[in-house]
Amino acid sequence: MSGKRIACVFPGQGAQSVGMLAALAALCPLVEDTFAEASEALGYDLWRLVQEGPAERLDRTEHTQPAMLAAGIAVWRVWRSRGGPDPVVVAGHSLGEYTALVAAEALAFADAVALVAERGRLMQAAVPEGRGAMAAILGLDDAAVEALCAEHSGDGVAEAVNYNAPGQVVIAGEREAVERVCAAARAAGARRVVPLAVSVPSHSSLMREAAARLAERLAGVALRAPRWPVLHNVDAAPRADAEGLRAALARQLHSPVRWTDTVRRFRAHGAEALLECGPGKVLTGLARRIDKGLPAYTVHDPESLEAALAALREAAG
Repeated sequence: MSGKRIACVFPGQGAQSVGMLAALAALCPLVEDTFAEASEALGYDLWRLVQEGPAERLDRTEHTQPAMLAAGIAVWRVWRSRGGPDPVVVAGHSLGEYTALVAAEALAFADAVALVAERGRLMQAAVPEGRGAMAAILGLDDAAVEALCAEHSGDGVAEAVNYNAPGQVVIAGEREAVERVCAAARAAGARRVVPLAVSVPSHSSLMREAAARLAERLAGVALRAPRWPVLHNVDAAPRADAEGLRAALARQLHSPVRWTDTVRRFRAHGAEALLECGPGKVLTGLARRIDKGLPAYTVHDPESLEAALAALREAAG
């Protein structure tokens, strides 16, 4: 199927839910087959956890990360099996960057499953339970949020870590410092300040030790040049060599996710539409705020799959 050239994107933590992909799995055996591969790498039944919960276990980062990776690759495989077009560029938000590398054939799926499970364990262990926090600040520009962090974090850590869309920045760090910045953001006129239900301050400097240990783990993982450009979170730029890929993945853990820049660069790679593969539609919503002229589709169930295929067939016609 020819037609609009697409950028494929893959979501990270936060989009998971008990029962996700059940309807797509009923239509396409590839979904459960993909989770079976992941379960073999992990040593436990990941599909059962995803379908039956409990939610508290699924939401632990060492389980969420392989679950979301498997979900993204399952949807990707269904998309390819149904004749969906290849992308011209791919990217993933935070954890989703690993999914993007698997889709681009730079990283073997089984290796990625084991790797992100370890990444989750390292992140969970990096900061004592209850000490870390994250919050989304809506309605202030990037510079204003950065200034609030610098002014109100005090002796603690509070940093801008996800530049998700214009007017939407996530901060992370030590709970007390994050709470001070949140209060200052409300006073400065933020439209909304939303504490996130996580205890791991992802992409903050508190993850440096975890990143160093992840780098040691990455050294033993085979990586190849991606089939399509993968834009990395740290700088929205692609890499083709194994050492460059390893360095970007380790640095990502303690560096901001530059998602706004990433989506804005899709057009330079020839993308004319965006496809989100995986549960939810968070990245589709962000893309519509970043580049209003870029058509965006999501695939996570039979209806959204058919709608995306039909829309791109219509574009081809």
